[in-house]
Amino acid sequence: MRSGCGVLAGVLAAATVCLVGCADSDREQSAPPAPVPAELTRFYTQAPDWEPCAGYTEPGEGLAPAAQCARIEVPVDYGDPDGPTAQLAVSRMRATGDRIGSLLINPGGPGMSGLSTVMIGGGTPLAERFDRVGFDPRGVGASTPAVDCLNPQETDAERAEPPLPNTPEGITEAEDENREYAGRCVARTGAEFLAHVGTQEVIQDMDVIRAVLGDPKLTYLGYSYGTRLGAAYAERYPGNIRAMVLDGAIDPSQDPVAESLRQAAGFQRAFDAYAADCVQSPDCPLGTDPAQVVPRFRALVDPLWDAPAATTDPRGLSYDDAVTGVQQTLYSADFWPVLTVGLTELTEGRGDTLLQLADMYNGRRDDGTYSNLSDAFDAIRCVDDPRITDRAVAGRQDTEYREAAPFLDDGRGTGAAPLELCADWPVPNTSRPHEISVQGLPETVVVSTTGDPATPYQAGVDLAEQLGAALITHEGDSHTVVLTGGATCVDDAVISYLVDLKSPPEGLRC
Repeated sequence: MRSGCGVLAGVLAAATVCLVGCADSDREQSAPPAPVPAELTRFYTQAPDWEPCAGYTEPGEGLAPAAQCARIEVPVDYGDPDGPTAQLAVSRMRATGDRIGSLLINPGGPGMSGLSTVMIGGGTPLAERFDRVGFDPRGVGASTPAVDCLNPQETDAERAEPPLPNTPEGITEAEDENREYAGRCVARTGAEFLAHVGTQEVIQDMDVIRAVLGDPKLTYLGYSYGTRLGAAYAERYPGNIRAMVLDGAIDPSQDPVAESLRQAAGFQRAFDAYAADCVQSPDCPLGTDPAQVVPRFRALVDPLWDAPAATTDPRGLSYDDAVTGVQQTLYSADFWPVLTVGLTELTEGRGDTLLQLADMYNGRRDDGTYSNLSDAFDAIRCVDDPRITDRAVAGRQDTEYREAAPFLDDGRGTGAAPLELCADWPVPNTSRPHEISVQGLPETVVVSTTGDPATPYQAGVDLAEQLGAALITHEGDSHTVVLTGGATCVDDAVISYLVDLKSPPEGLRC
């Protein structure tokens, strides 16, 4: 199993840093709109050909009949606008009332298709006042070209592999597999395109989308990785923003190691919260003693190192898929009952539920094909993140990750670890950790959830401070919350801000 880049860890583009405190005075004078370079005019002035979305989605993934889709052309390399181009898949649901403009939405990932985000906000004033617009970022989903590394059979085989031990032999084999995977990405996608799938290009694509939609300024809602896009866009195009909501924030000042350790602690907190709830029931598969839940959990998953659990699907449940399935359920307390079912099945030697959860996480469809979510995730992260090439750092990160998340510690740590996938990625990374400093940015809003495992609460606090943004605190156990039905008071404040540009109450907690 190749060693991938840390989930949701990473950084934004390098920029000159100023003290966060300078933002307040700068906001008194809004930044002017960014001029369009003459060589990019043809991209900014194109007219999209809207049509039904049937050719943009896979069977069973269709959008509402009222949704429209189109393709928007962008240069692969903005430094070479006369060179190769890419086609971005874009979807929209038209405003039903007095239209303000477009609301561009990104669901995160990176690597997640955004076409279905046009369904967010249905039945709210957002649907009345905005065209809700989703898009597949370059390299993702229905956008072309798409990042392509593994075929379905290769992906199934990789997921089924037992973990490699952190012995010298295991480390060598893991790094060889990383290089083999990267080689397949180059062979099937092309190095030139792989070099231009990162945040720096996507925010330029977003500005093209804004102009093509006819909006003088961007109104944006970004979740998770979408907050990185939003923050980077704000840094580059502050004068092009009308309103921006960032939910489930990534702190751009943290390096990948610090971000991964913060996330490990977040998942441990989520697991502890689930376990505390589970042990209240005599049927809890982790028992009824809170002090024993981690050992009980490890006793269920550790045997999968040597043999998969039986499933109705002939693939069986591998160790890595079991852990992936468990982590999938920790993104929201709503999934805790499903986790209990999955762990109860493991006590009986079965793994059907956890396999289905792992399939969901990896983008595997019922017919055995995959979305390109995982391949795109790897490619984007590896051009966004600085490389970890120091073996001492890799070993220390592995040790500290195990300490931060004991429920994920298989007890086989050695103090050494393979270099991550991105260490030998065939194209350079284009971003660096830094504190954001933005002059002339209108008020933005950051939403952060106290029990968010994937983008822990403090990251939202830190991003809000850097942007000088209003912070809404959601008290709960979920990864993102805006317009998910999880907190009406959050939704009310966000809708009021997006529609009327009304600031949320200071210190709002929901």
